[in-house]
Amino acid sequence: MKSRRTPAAARKPDVFPDGQVLSGCDATHLLSLGRKLEQYRFIGCELSGADLSGVCFEDCLFERCNLASVRLRGAALRNVAFSDCKLLGVAFSECEGLFFSAHFDECQLRYASFVGAQLAGTRFAHCDLTEADFTDADLRKVTFAECELSRAVFHHTRLLGADFTTARGFALDPETNPLKGARFSVAGLRGLLGKYGLVVE
Repeated sequence: MKSRRTPAAARKPDVFPDGQVLSGCDATHLLSLGRKLEQYRFIGCELSGADLSGVCFEDCLFERCNLASVRLRGAALRNVAFSDCKLLGVAFSECEGLFFSAHFDECQLRYASFVGAQLAGTRFAHCDLTEADFTDADLRKVTFAECELSRAVFHHTRLLGADFTTARGFALDPETNPLKGARFSVAGLRGLLGKYGLVVE
């Protein structure tokens, strides 16, 4: 029986046709563009609380956008990058799982839900993931580069090959989360061994 391979991370979108770089748009404008948006760059858009359910985003980039509490039920994120965006409380777990691929750089992801999400190979860089929920998610070979993970929930989360070497604040139970090949710094051992009452100095 063949083992499942971890998908390679897609290249972040950086090519956008003329007329598909939009600044300061709101949800009404975005939704008027159609239900499939390919190779769009959104800059400084106010989309807080918007219902983007069922919209397919492919090779898109969101920069400095407010997407707090957006609804993404059935939405598709296919190679979508978020840079310096507010994504507080977003339920990525409601997205369509097929071909899900996203990049997160310097984003506010507090209280975000990734329950059951297929995130293998995803990179989070300089993100605030305080109280994010990764229960039952597939995080194989995910990287948390300089991320804050205080009170983030990891339960039955696949963390094989994940990189926590520069992450902060996390607490993981090795008995309920597969961790083979995961990487940690010496400073991060406190978050790995905390349940055993061990003192790491």
